[in-house]
Amino acid sequence: MSSHRRPFRLLVLPAASALLALAGCAPGDSEARVEPPPAPPAEVAKLCAALHGELPRTVAGLGRAATEPASDLTAAWGGSAIVLRCGIPKPPAMADPQQDGVEVNGVGWLVQRTPDGGLVFTTTSRLAYTEVRIDKEHATDAQMLVGLSAAVEKTVPTGISSY
Repeated sequence: MSSHRRPFRLLVLPAASALLALAGCAPGDSEARVEPPPAPPAEVAKLCAALHGELPRTVAGLGRAATEPASDLTAAWGGSAIVLRCGIPKPPAMADPQQDGVEVNGVGWLVQRTPDGGLVFTTTSRLAYTEVRIDKEHATDAQMLVGLSAAVEKTVPTGISSY
C-alpha cells in the first residue's frame, strides 16, 4: 500500500466524526423538557400511547426531539418549538362558546394565543384531550396541524372525554 493514502484515511475519520457531530445539532435532534400531564385514566393513557406511535417525524419542517422525561404522553419537534401533551384534563376554556376553533382533517381544535405570541391548540370532541403548544416563531405556519390531525384522527376516537 502506498504511503500517500494513509494520511487521507486518517483525515476521513475525523471529518466523518465532525459531520456526525454536526448532524446531532440539527433542529429537531435536541432534547426538550416537557412535563407530562397528571396521570390520566388507563383508557386515556392507552389512546395517548397509540397516538405517540403515529406522530409524524417532522412538523413544520422541524424534526422530532427527545423529551425529558420520556413519556408516551409527550412529544416535541425542533427542541421545544412545538410541544405535544396527550391526556391533559379538559381545559376550562372548552366551556366558553366565544373561544376560537378550527377543524383540520376532521379533527376539531380549540385555538388560544399565549401571552408571548405563541399558540395553544387543544383537540375537541375526542376521547383524549391533546394539547399542542407552538412558540411565537412557528405560530405562523397553519400547515403544522395537518400531520398531527391525521395521527389524532387515526388513534383517538371522537367522543367526549370524561377526564
